[in-house]
Amino acid sequence: MPNVLLISDDEAFAEDLSSQITHHAKDFSIIEANNTDAAADIIIIDENLSELKKYQEQNLKSPLFFLTSDANKVKNEKNINHLIIKPFKLSYFLDELQSSINIFENSENGYLIFNRYIVRPVKKDIFNQRNGELTKLTEKEVAVIKYLYKAGNKIVSKNDLLQDVWGYAPDVTTHTIETHIYRLRQKVEHEDPEAQLILTVDGGYQLKF
Repeated sequence: MPNVLLISDDEAFAEDLSSQITHHAKDFSIIEANNTDAAADIIIIDENLSELKKYQEQNLKSPLFFLTSDANKVKNEKNINHLIIKPFKLSYFLDELQSSINIFENSENGYLIFNRYIVRPVKKDIFNQRNGELTKLTEKEVAVIKYLYKAGNKIVSKNDLLQDVWGYAPDVTTHTIETHIYRLRQKVEHEDPEAQLILTVDGGYQLKF
């Protein structure tokens, strides 16, 4: 589930756009600017040039949207991935949102890099930089790793995984999740303490960064 960070000085506009994204693009999740537990996969900035420049200076790899009613305002800006002129059709905006994450996840910038691992979600594999081993992953294993990666330092409960990754499938229990993660660890870590992939913390899970 891609995380969307929306920055706007217009509270009414931000609230309306957030609700539209949540309602019509259920695969996306809106996060707050002060949320340090979740990484932004897409950044949307409404009219605020100073915020735009701040994020540009950080050299972030995430797709960057800038919304404005005056295109001349940014005619000299070269590092905007997606310029959206207001007013815009919601269907057009949502298409751009989906397209941006598809392109991003298929690019080198879309790789997940942590603890000397490189995960390529589209190719469904994980590369261990310690020993040069490339391991194929299942779609569900990729989904688990992506979910934990986006959670950052937040502890993810088994119920979170049950709801958001498995979708409360009737044949899935927390024991199923425990078994699945155990097998993923065995498949990748090979009982090497330096190569820990997923940590068990307070009954939940975290990636080791």
